[in-house]
Amino acid sequence: AAILMRGPSLQPGPLGNAGRVAEASGCRLLADTFAPRAARGAGIVEVERIPYFAEAIVEALKDIELLILVGSKPPVSFFAYPGKPSWCLPEGCRIEYLSHDHEDGPGALQALADALGGKPRTVPALALPDLPSGKFNAYSIGQAIAHLMPEGTIISDDGATSSGGTIAATVHARPHDHLALTGGAIGQGMPLAAGAASACPGRKVVTLTGDGSAMYTLAALWTQAHERHDVVTVVFANRAYKILKVELGRVGAGEGGAKAARMLDLRDPELDWVKIANGMGVEASRATTIEEFIDQFADAMRRSDGPRLIEAVI
Repeated sequence: AAILMRGPSLQPGPLGNAGRVAEASGCRLLADTFAPRAARGAGIVEVERIPYFAEAIVEALKDIELLILVGSKPPVSFFAYPGKPSWCLPEGCRIEYLSHDHEDGPGALQALADALGGKPRTVPALALPDLPSGKFNAYSIGQAIAHLMPEGTIISDDGATSSGGTIAATVHARPHDHLALTGGAIGQGMPLAAGAASACPGRKVVTLTGDGSAMYTLAALWTQAHERHDVVTVVFANRAYKILKVELGRVGAGEGGAKAARMLDLRDPELDWVKIANGMGVEASRATTIEEFIDQFADAMRRSDGPRLIEAVI
């Protein structure tokens, strides 16, 4: 059995009750791939995130006989891929709704935990990755972010193909909130971060975004500068709409022709994120090695005098 949760159920108190249910029943705890807001890190009950690709979802859920939904819906594939499943639960899996998304999921979890008499689940201890050296990629950047970000950080995740390293590295980091990319809406990261900074002054906000995603919502940088938001934007500059390249192949179009490749390329002309950010009133720097990134990100974590942007050229 497994419990699939989203919404307010992914906050510390409700997660504690979900952990009690899991301890009493032996079920797994799952969250949607793009759960809008989730508490994560040391001292918080750990939840499995459903994979993104359809075949990976099928593999992850193949042994589940009973799926209990808390404010969520049965998992389906993100797109209708040719030759791949859209319905990702195994045949014969029973589905029960503990609560719908308009109902009190946290209250339902507490009632179930009390009825089962479950004991608290062991929560992960703080375990920060070491500061990396050598390789400069999305994974070493994620390790640096996990090591350096303070407790209470809010991560606005618009990284698509590049943020996975950070999500993996921060599982046992200091307690933080993760705001996921919802509905495949690349470009959400910077404006969402501005909203988070307005809603939670005094908390550090870190945006993970790609150069392709960030191009959709440049005005958010000016808003952050205008409002003196304590936001640090990390732009993973891979000079391409990489997630769209991945999806192009998965829908059966192969690599595409020269025109398709040009549409997904960001090198002609090449974007200069330092100049773009400066033009919006945001202090910015460029990192081309992991050592440069660590120095720049550590400095940004120490300061709270307005927004910063780091262009990580990977």
